[in-house]
Amino acid sequence: MIDLYYWPTPNGRKITILLEELELPYTVKPVDIGKGAQFEPDFLKIAPNNRMPAIVDHAPADGGEPISVFESGAIMTYLADKHGRFLPADARGRADVNQWLFWQMGGLGPMAGQAHHFRQYAPVQVEYGIERYTNEVNRLYGVMDRQLANREWLAGDYSIADMAAWPWIVPFERQGQDLNDFPNLKRWFEAMGARPAVQRGAEVGEDLREQTNITSEESRKVLFGQTART
Repeated sequence: MIDLYYWPTPNGRKITILLEELELPYTVKPVDIGKGAQFEPDFLKIAPNNRMPAIVDHAPADGGEPISVFESGAIMTYLADKHGRFLPADARGRADVNQWLFWQMGGLGPMAGQAHHFRQYAPVQVEYGIERYTNEVNRLYGVMDRQLANREWLAGDYSIADMAAWPWIVPFERQGQDLNDFPNLKRWFEAMGARPAVQRGAEVGEDLREQTNITSEESRKVLFGQTART
């Protein structure tokens, strides 16, 4: 029913984890971001921002034509709404989940991504960039740690907010962080990793990663050198 346009990145894994939690059938359509597959015309019809993940739902709830959705947060909301799980229907519960989902989309993901870039992928070491984004990720980890001090999951019950955040914590060492500094976050992280559906979702496409060396000069140009014109 679901075609998943995917590459094994934190944003991609959000969707595989949710699909596994929902126990939905899906077909992985690899999008090799290191070789520029995200710029192919057919993919841009589905994801005009030339970023994966994206989905095509061939069995939408209204019974009409297939629905395509891009942006990981929008995909998660769409699937949770359709199947009535992991996103509360009541206004207060829904607002709580959404604010943490949006926090991940607007904060944790972009800042951790910048930390990865300056610490791992930048061809020139820029100390200001490394310090700036390492510190900001540290601050965001602290926000999560405080939120988790008195609750098991980010928004009370287990939800898409937890699934969205967890893949971005997995590479904590590459972000210059130590989970021992954040005991509540560490407890949550380990509880997430113990869930069978999370384990299955995290393993999807591991074989694909070996196909592309994203530190090569060619891949750098594809991933980090695009403008509106190109």
